[in-house]
Amino acid sequence: MSDQTPVTVIARFAPAAGRAGDLQALLEGMIAPTRAEPGCRLYDLFLTQEDPADLVLVERYQDSGALEAHRASRHYQAYRAQLPAMLAKPVDVSVLTPVNALV
Repeated sequence: MSDQTPVTVIARFAPAAGRAGDLQALLEGMIAPTRAEPGCRLYDLFLTQEDPADLVLVERYQDSGALEAHRASRHYQAYRAQLPAMLAKPVDVSVLTPVNALV
């Protein structure tokens, strides 16, 4: 992947029993600071139709360097520290490189 290739991330979250509201609030708290990052192109949070407690984040960064900058940010590190206690299972993360996408 070249340095200038956009990177898309899809992250799926299943909350632990009784933690759905906490998880959603934590994820919603990431929206504004992440969207303010210079390399962020998209950062949207969704509820799944199959199970409204499950959440999906769709993220797009200008390139892999922007994704790494996001992961090194203070707000990301704080969020990752709180996350495990709120999950029923580990986050399912897919990092995607476009083949034929509108980026």
